[in-house]
Amino acid sequence: MKPKKILFITQEMVPYVGETVASLDGRKLPQALQEQGCEIRTFMPRWGIINERRNQLHEVIRLSGMNIIIDDTDHPLIIKVASIQSARMQVYFIDNDDYFHKRRMMVDENGEPYADNIERAIFYARGVLETVKKLRWCPDVIYCQGWVSAIVPFYVKTAFRDDPPFANTKVVSSLYNGMPDSAAAERFAECLLFRDATPEAAQQAGIDLKASDSLVRLGVTFSDGVIEGEPGAMPEMLALAREKGIPVLEAPAAEEQATAYNTFFDSLLD
Repeated sequence: MKPKKILFITQEMVPYVGETVASLDGRKLPQALQEQGCEIRTFMPRWGIINERRNQLHEVIRLSGMNIIIDDTDHPLIIKVASIQSARMQVYFIDNDDYFHKRRMMVDENGEPYADNIERAIFYARGVLETVKKLRWCPDVIYCQGWVSAIVPFYVKTAFRDDPPFANTKVVSSLYNGMPDSAAAERFAECLLFRDATPEAAQQAGIDLKASDSLVRLGVTFSDGVIEGEPGAMPEMLALAREKGIPVLEAPAAEEQATAYNTFFDSLLD
């Protein structure tokens, strides 16, 4: 039996950023699933707070160089990589001077959300999926953690659905507290547009792109499974998933987390 292939599209990970529930999960879950026999690939944004020298990031020239067009503007995609030697695990970083270089995560130095957070998430989602295509690697499960990966399920089920790496992939959204206000996004519909990923496709699924929670609703609605990544996170979105008949995994005990996730992934693939 071939090992299950899991693509972790992670928001944050220790040791590259500080400790939070999400960053600790981002670090331990890929390793734990790898130790349970899964084949993994892990991506995260190259946030401006990451010290490249200390963490030994270096650019992967063969994967970099693509331009991603968002709302008629070209944005160069830069791919970097680092290794966590103790886990025998590589981490790929999505980078871009406009969206990530010298910029923090969701809020700036004054605690104000970046006006283009939704656009940053769009770039991240497309950057990861285009890079996976270049790697010629076909994941069985795509695990999307946090706000910055919330658009991935929508793209996998629309713009990338005919690409061989994603034809039979199950997409899982893991919910954590904290989400940008989608209503504050500038030109969300125009930025979202790519191939079959149209504002109309979102609207047909019952999503108002001008609503404050439209980003997370996109993630949940187009997922094959939803996980409560953090206890108590977004109960209304877990309820939405249940209303739509999407399988839900409530936050398991810490010592059971990896096994519970692995079992949940298997149930989606059966």
